[in-house]
Amino acid sequence: MSGWLAYRWLAWVERMTVLATRGKNVGIECLRAFAVLGVLLEHARGNLFHDTDNVLNAIHARFGFWWGVDLFFAVSGYVIARSFLPRLDQARDRRESLGILGAFWIRRCWRLLPSAWLWLGIVLVASVAFNRSNAFGSWHANVMATLAGLFSVANFRLAQTMFHSEYGASFVYWSLSLEEQFYLLFPLLAFFFRRWLPWLIAVLALSQLFVIRTPWLMMLRTDALALGVLLAMAEQRGWLLRWEPRSLARRPVMQMLLVAAAFTGMAICCRDSLSLWRYRVGIIAVLAAFLVWLASYPAGYLPPHGPLRRLLAWIGARSYAIYLIHVPAFFFMREVCTRLLASGGIGQWPSAWLLVPTTLVLVMLLADANYRLVETPLRRFGAGIASRFERRRMQELPDEEGRAAVAAVA
Repeated sequence: MSGWLAYRWLAWVERMTVLATRGKNVGIECLRAFAVLGVLLEHARGNLFHDTDNVLNAIHARFGFWWGVDLFFAVSGYVIARSFLPRLDQARDRRESLGILGAFWIRRCWRLLPSAWLWLGIVLVASVAFNRSNAFGSWHANVMATLAGLFSVANFRLAQTMFHSEYGASFVYWSLSLEEQFYLLFPLLAFFFRRWLPWLIAVLALSQLFVIRTPWLMMLRTDALALGVLLAMAEQRGWLLRWEPRSLARRPVMQMLLVAAAFTGMAICCRDSLSLWRYRVGIIAVLAAFLVWLASYPAGYLPPHGPLRRLLAWIGARSYAIYLIHVPAFFFMREVCTRLLASGGIGQWPSAWLLVPTTLVLVMLLADANYRLVETPLRRFGAGIASRFERRRMQELPDEEGRAAVAAVA
């Protein structure tokens, strides 16, 4: 019976993966999965488990996992620049360029904000209605965190509160705020300085590789984003085709070793003992960009292959929801365990063997529901609004150019 259920579950995952990744680069989706799994492992210590958990402390003494955020940044820079810059280059005049900018921002807003605001609200309610153990933190801290998330300045607030005061349960929104700031400013840079954009992005990346990252600079680190953008620009110019590592297609063992070395290098650089080493964040950004480079090719130089790859692609498609949901789910489980202990329902804090799978199932169920009921329908709705906005802008062009542009968008 259990074998039949596992088979049916894997078949369902494969079917959902095919639907979710249609027209997408599966390697990039797998990178998103690795990134969010790294973030989950990093945040489990102190948020799901107690700080005194010996196993996690032993792991974190040798490896860190906050590289997942930088991998997200590299992927985002590549994907956004890859889709936006070619469209901007095809614009016939300034008016059409403004239409492309507006449509880009509309799509981003409908893609990101509904889920982000939904979980900000859920966390805020939980901090009042389901917080007997104080797992979610104080009401005041969560109100301030919610406002910072709503106005996309959570990274500034986290830098301000780091090592000084309580932030609140929505601390993961710092990276989302940084990405939203990137989504606002990058199109403007491309619009006003398109000729100089590669040089500006290169300076942005290189200027951060060798600096000491203070809390403020950590919350403003954009080197991985910039390297992802440079990869997309290189692809647009045909350079990535010349750099394709075709020999790896015949050497799967070498593929696995390269990918494993990149992830291991990032994990070692994230160790607490290397916190004062100025080069570690830059090295993480370079290794993240290396993985994005491997994943950018349709040939699939990023293992694993087979059912595990399809499972990772399924997780990657839901990685945004998982990122938003995992910390509230951790705190929810802590609150549940605390209440069961107080009522005598369980004798002691659950072991990792019980707590980890239970929490993972909760996170995945909530993420899948968010992906199906919130992300996907509202993303499509926003894409429709963006397309209509862009068509209206193009219809304002002279008749012949307008008809051609509208046909291209449609």
